[in-house]
Amino acid sequence: MGLHINDEGVRLREVKESDLPIFFEQQLDPAANYMAAFTSKDPSDKVAFLTHWKNILSNQDIQKMTIICNGCVVGSILKFEQFGNPEVSYWIGKQYWGKGVASEALLNFLPKIKVRPLYARAAKDNLASIRVLGKCGFERIGEDKGYSHARGKEVEEFILKLESGNPR
Repeated sequence: MGLHINDEGVRLREVKESDLPIFFEQQLDPAANYMAAFTSKDPSDKVAFLTHWKNILSNQDIQKMTIICNGCVVGSILKFEQFGNPEVSYWIGKQYWGKGVASEALLNFLPKIKVRPLYARAAKDNLASIRVLGKCGFERIGEDKGYSHARGKEVEEFILKLESGNPR
């Protein structure tokens, strides 16, 4: 039986330190790391993971939210600066893939971000993430490549841009 999103739907809330062990477990999945491509060198290094997240939590320039579905923590969503541009990124636990959770979370997050244009990146073969970004109004504007620890090789990615407004 697949996940059915209940009447509460997908909602966002502030990240709590108690979410971090769940985020850590979610990012251990090899398939999730492969699809995300650009991950930490050693996802099993809990100390490095917690240090990274404590830096995120203390950085007021990063907008960060926990994604909740059916009362459960299912992932995280962020807005941060990368390469001089405001960028969004999200991580959804693998068991919640393909259920509309990422699209709903991003649609809920975008109105909270006042700056436009807004950018996102996805590995070229991460078709699900590219689809999510497209549903939310992002358009492909370029390509890049970088070394992927998760794949052990250079990976090509699309750069996407949300020009203005919100899709809802």
